[in-house]
Amino acid sequence: MVCVLLLSPAAAVDFAQQLALVAPVLLFSMVAHEYAHGYAAFKQGDMTAYQLGRLTFNPVKHIDPFMTIILPVMLAFLGGPIFGGAKPVPVNPRNYRHYKRGDIIVSLAGVATNVAIALLCVPLIIGVGLFGLQFPELVRPLAVLQQMLVQGIIINLVLAAFNLIPIPPLDGSHVFKYLLPPQWSLQYQRLGAVGFLVLFALLSFGRPLINLWMSPALGLAKYALQVSTMYMLPNPFDA
Repeated sequence: MVCVLLLSPAAAVDFAQQLALVAPVLLFSMVAHEYAHGYAAFKQGDMTAYQLGRLTFNPVKHIDPFMTIILPVMLAFLGGPIFGGAKPVPVNPRNYRHYKRGDIIVSLAGVATNVAIALLCVPLIIGVGLFGLQFPELVRPLAVLQQMLVQGIIINLVLAAFNLIPIPPLDGSHVFKYLLPPQWSLQYQRLGAVGFLVLFALLSFGRPLINLWMSPALGLAKYALQVSTMYMLPNPFDA
């Protein structure tokens, strides 16, 4: 499961101004996250995603009309916290060769993929910057690419941290449930029926908690951007 946290409506103003820059990165990150779930399930013995044609990078297969489009737009108009999600890749844990291990691996595969993409963006930013110094006539398109890679660091680390929140049905809940006593775990998993309501309430009234949870991811993003600062080309979006 991947939820897309688009920050607060105030921050969304700047986000909307660069929608064409951010949207492709966000879409790719969501698709990669869901593909990772399906591929990990496939490796653990579950063919469900493959048989249903969801083991693909085709974004059309992962877009949910309500969660990906209607809900974020509706929340933006209502002035609330803006979030949404991609269509979850279907998996059947009963097909895993080892249920518990398979469930944990599949659940964390999407998060691990987002972290890997974020880390990969750092050397790519440096490489693009060095390439731009060698070919000044390409500086503007390369600078746009760099800005997309910058967004790739931030978006993927935020996605990873958000999905680790231990609220069903987010990925973190599939790990946290194994840390609880059996009876508590059963009760905890039943939260999945109202999980999105809990998330919406948390985003609406528990922003200090969300900010605290996100702080390690944002700190890592800040450090990654500092590493690549000296290789940044002039920002084409600066006035």
